[in-house]
Amino acid sequence: MKNKSYKTKQKEEILDIIKQQKNDFSIQDIYNELNHKVGLTTIYRYIDKLLNEKRLNKYISNNNTAYYQYLEKCEEENHFYLRCEKCKELIHIDCNCVNDLFKHIKNKHNFKANNENVIVNGICSKCK
Repeated sequence: MKNKSYKTKQKEEILDIIKQQKNDFSIQDIYNELNHKVGLTTIYRYIDKLLNEKRLNKYISNNNTAYYQYLEKCEEENHFYLRCEKCKELIHIDCNCVNDLFKHIKNKHNFKANNENVIVNGICSKCK
């Protein structure tokens, strides 16, 4: 039996909803947004798949709820994200200063940083 990953209408619907999210979201949010047409088990499995593919970031809130954010695909090797602590917006950064930072870390500190999902928390200009 071949182990193929194929797209289903449900997976496409889940991914469409995820990509529309400007802020973080929970699995329950996705379930509600889909008007309960897609089962929670399907959503959990697809979220796990997206996490394994590093297409989502996951964090646990103070009330012990898992929240996720969609990570845009980037062709740049060195990039990171800024997350606003107030509105939860996730901003993708891939400018040259990022390359300089990772080179500095490697050359001056002899450390190869994992730069796939670096997230810097702070306050965005809209929320200041």
